[in-house]
Amino acid sequence: MEIGISTFVETTPDVNTGKTISHAERIREVVEEIVLADQVGLDVFGVGEHHREDFAASNPAVILAAAASQTKRIRLTSAVTVLSSDDPVRVFQEFATLDAISNGRAEIMAGRGSFIESFPLFGYDLHDYNELFDEKLELLLQIRQSEKVTWQGKHRPAIRNLGVYPRPVQNPLPVWIGSGGNPESVVRAGTLGLPLVLAIIGGRPLQFAPLVQLYKQAAAEAGHDPAKLTVASHSHGFIAEDREEAADAFFPSTQLVMNKLGKERGWGHYGRASFDAARSLEGALYVGDPDTVAEKIIHLRKNVGITRFMLHVPVGSMPHEQVMKAIELLGTKVAPKVREEVAGL
Repeated sequence: MEIGISTFVETTPDVNTGKTISHAERIREVVEEIVLADQVGLDVFGVGEHHREDFAASNPAVILAAAASQTKRIRLTSAVTVLSSDDPVRVFQEFATLDAISNGRAEIMAGRGSFIESFPLFGYDLHDYNELFDEKLELLLQIRQSEKVTWQGKHRPAIRNLGVYPRPVQNPLPVWIGSGGNPESVVRAGTLGLPLVLAIIGGRPLQFAPLVQLYKQAAAEAGHDPAKLTVASHSHGFIAEDREEAADAFFPSTQLVMNKLGKERGWGHYGRASFDAARSLEGALYVGDPDTVAEKIIHLRKNVGITRFMLHVPVGSMPHEQVMKAIELLGTKVAPKVREEVAGL
């Protein structure tokens, strides 16, 4: 069971002061968070790609590379790379370079993206949303399989027997498929034999169990060994020494972000009652003291089959010292308890 962190490098206004830190300061903070995560024994750190004012990470590979030379063991992944609006050649080159700097610890988490700002920014038509991802994933997988590439598609110029460099330390370079719970994307990952990441950020996490079974069924039907495939979850949460202290610290920034996105997407108002309901054992928020969070991760493992858990923290902007403390507690108190319990399953 792997335990780690994911972040979108948020730069929303501080709910108490109204001030917003610069993108540069927040990026430097995240590098410190990755270094700490490595020091406290976490397995993986993911940085998500966005192209809007309230998220500072438009290029996760560069941020991860800044931390690579300061870390020793932790795996470094995008969470996600919006592959549909990027060039698979450049994506591969960036993460192969990260793989060299980290000596074999880089991963790509490829997704279609739930935010759409990158499509007009890079000149892509949203009508091609699904087709773009399918085509570019095909090219990315071909590049990681072969040094010389011959390929032709609809949305990118053809490549005729050209080399793509540098080659990564890992062969093959790990590529995960990120999914918000769409059955089509789950089947795609299983058919390709690629590891799957589920964004479990609402509802009941146990509702994702049938999707994991669908994923394994698709893998088996395609000739892959389901026992060798890994499934990860990406879930919002926060840890403090005291359960209610954690909730009180995490709620304000979470509410700010959820209601801002809610206005953009037509969601209902996000209040404390919804937040507290999601903190229950069956809810999607992993917020509380170390024992509470560990219990929920173990519950997820037993009932859904997750083999990697990534705590997404913060949601919105929180004081850096609070985020660092949450990472420390995840590594020193939560992860050991989860690993011990899971080892006996």
